[in-house]
Amino acid sequence: MAPGIWQILIIVVLIALLFGAGRISGLMGEVAKGITSFRKGLKEGEDGTDKDEGGNASISENAASEETTTASREDEKTRN
Repeated sequence: MAPGIWQILIIVVLIALLFGAGRISGLMGEVAKGITSFRKGLKEGEDGTDKDEGGNASISENAASEETTTASREDEKTRN
């Protein structure tokens, strides 16, 4: 048995009362931004231009140097 128009209307009213109109519109705006970002990513992937390839290398280098620094600090603490 499929829900009728009255059941759907009651559910929509309850959701609007629980979350408020501002929160629902904000959520829909975030969903729209996500869809736009997803489509933009698909277009960039089709073009073969990944802007993040160069950025990923520098991030991994920074993470590696950060791990080394943290490890050396821990070694100094254990020596003292």
